[in-house]
Amino acid sequence: MPVIQGCDAFHVAMPRGRRPESVLVRLTGGDAVGWGEMAVPAGAAHPGAAWADIEKRMGPALIGLDWERPEDVSAAADLGANEAAAAVDTACWDLWCRTRGLPLAHALGGTRTSIVTGARISPEPVLDTVTARVNRAVGAGHTRVTLDIRPGWDIEPVRAIRQAYPALALIADAGHAYTESPEHLAVLEALGGYGLAAIERPFPAGDLAAHARLQRRVGTAVAPAVGDLETLDAALSLNAGRALHLRLDRLGGLTAARSAHDLAYAAGWDVWCSGCGAFGIGQAAAVALASLPGCTLPSDVSDPAGGPVFVTPPVRSSGGVVGVPLTQPGLGHEIDEARIERLAIRRMRLPA
Repeated sequence: MPVIQGCDAFHVAMPRGRRPESVLVRLTGGDAVGWGEMAVPAGAAHPGAAWADIEKRMGPALIGLDWERPEDVSAAADLGANEAAAAVDTACWDLWCRTRGLPLAHALGGTRTSIVTGARISPEPVLDTVTARVNRAVGAGHTRVTLDIRPGWDIEPVRAIRQAYPALALIADAGHAYTESPEHLAVLEALGGYGLAAIERPFPAGDLAAHARLQRRVGTAVAPAVGDLETLDAALSLNAGRALHLRLDRLGGLTAARSAHDLAYAAGWDVWCSGCGAFGIGQAAAVALASLPGCTLPSDVSDPAGGPVFVTPPVRSSGGVVGVPLTQPGLGHEIDEARIERLAIRRMRLPA
């Protein structure tokens, strides 16, 4: 493999609208370039510690690194938080695949040629608005919907959606908002009666024992939040769930996410994926990840239609399906580098 010669980072914001922001990482080695993305949290004034992780620790550790496979950079990725590590790790995979002329999906072990897509419905206190958003998602071809729920806003919207769409794969994301109080447990058990594909994150992230107790009480798969492989190992040992949401930013990149997939798949858990960021790179990486054989539920892997395009072809769902790029190396998309550089709020280049 060619030595990694350069590491650039761009803090970019959309030119209009709600202006979602991302940090994009570009690695160069030989004649190839690899890209990765991490989303900047909504409302954050800047990327925070993630920028320093890349500039002060991860980037310098990568320059001149002797590496043969993307897994060889895991020590460098461990020098920062998972969000920054995800961007760096994805860029390494993209660079490695482009150098070797391999599609990223094949390099990861993917077996699918297309991905069935799902959609997420944000919290909305008006039931008619929720059902209208689900109608639009189903009309666009999505076959799975994730609905954000909270105590006091749970049974009613789930019942309404299930009545309207009896066959729709429906996930209720509780956002860690429930406890093991009798009232909350009664609600969670009642939700299981609506044929949900999963109840995601019902309890605080570290309380795997509570997730295990709930899983024994309900027939619906419980999906605990998993931020690292050690937590997943513990969840599997405790039978603290039967479903896994693979998020690249939460797990720290493709290397760890693929390992998490392998563990969950071997245990018989259902798996689905979601991308990160609004500039297409994180979504393209999620498409490759969702091509793995254990990803049994529709995944959130498409960019919203109608926004600016930074990758070609766009990562877009057509009738609820996204094709897996298998004829081009790496992510399988051309990156509009000139436009990214023009939109950069802040830029870092190593070696300086």
